[in-house]
Amino acid sequence: MGKDKNPRRVAENEAMAVSRMLRTSPQKLNLVAQMIRNKPVEKALADLTFSKKRISDDVKKTLQSAIANAENNHGLDVDELVVAEAFVGKNMVLKRGRPRARGRFGKILKPFSQVTIKVRQVSEETA
Repeated sequence: MGKDKNPRRVAENEAMAVSRMLRTSPQKLNLVAQMIRNKPVEKALADLTFSKKRISDDVKKTLQSAIANAENNHGLDVDELVVAEAFVGKNMVLKRGRPRARGRFGKILKPFSQVTIKVRQVSEETA
């Protein structure tokens, strides 16, 4: 008599995680997301661990969350996971300002962004 179960948003061999409100511009975040696309999760975690970018720690947390979702919620094998997609989107922008010469106002935009990471189980025979 209850409601039907929500359909899965990803395929049967996929899991995903989203981090919102990351305090960096989408352009800078996309540079970190490019580093991990289409890589095995062990290699992607190693790349994020030793990256010099400040935001790579938050992306690493998101990737670890996607791995945990794959293992616990969807029963996927962690050793066969590959980062299928890592994409970035805009979020809100804080508008700040600074007084400038001759009564003008310098606009300072502080953007936030979000990252979505999908991991997919790829068996060794098909790879």
